[in-house]
Amino acid sequence: MRIIGIDPGLRVMGWGVIDMVGSRLHHVENGQCRSKGDSLADRLLSLHQQLSDVMARLSPTAAAVEQTFVNRDGAATLKLGQARGIALLVPAAAGLVVGEYAPNHVKKSVVGVGHADKSQVQHMVKIQLAGATPVGADAADALAIAICHAHHLQTGAKWASAKGAA
Repeated sequence: MRIIGIDPGLRVMGWGVIDMVGSRLHHVENGQCRSKGDSLADRLLSLHQQLSDVMARLSPTAAAVEQTFVNRDGAATLKLGQARGIALLVPAAAGLVVGEYAPNHVKKSVVGVGHADKSQVQHMVKIQLAGATPVGADAADALAIAICHAHHLQTGAKWASAKGAA
C-alpha cells in the first residue's frame, strides 16, 4: 500500500509518501508545495495543481491529512481551513478515502508523546523511515502523518482479524 500524508498550509503544504509492505514502512518521496499568486484564489489553485501533480506522479492508494487546530486569529484559521480543503479534495478526487488525525495523535503515534516538538518528530521520522531526508519541517510532518495512518491501518487490520477469529 502506498500512503500519502499531507500537512496542510496556505504558504507551504508538506507531503510525504511511504510504502507499507506488511508491517514495514519505506520512504518513497517527500516535498513541499509552495503557494504562488497574489490572491487567495490563485494561491489555493497553485496548491491544488502542485498536489494533483504529486498524486498523479506517485499514485498513492491511501491518504491522510492533519486536522486543523483553531487558534485565536479567526481569519488565519479560516485561510488554513481553505488550504486543508485542498488537501482533502485532491486525494478524494483521486478516489481515495482520506484519514484525518489530530496533531497530538500524530505526534504520539510517531514519537510516543503527544506534545513532542518538531525536532523530535523529524528525528523519529528519520529513524522509522531509513534513508528519508525530509526537505523541510512541513515535509517531515507529512511523513509523520503517513506513518500515523499506516499504524492506524495496521491496528485496524489486526483488530478485524482478531474479531473475525472470535
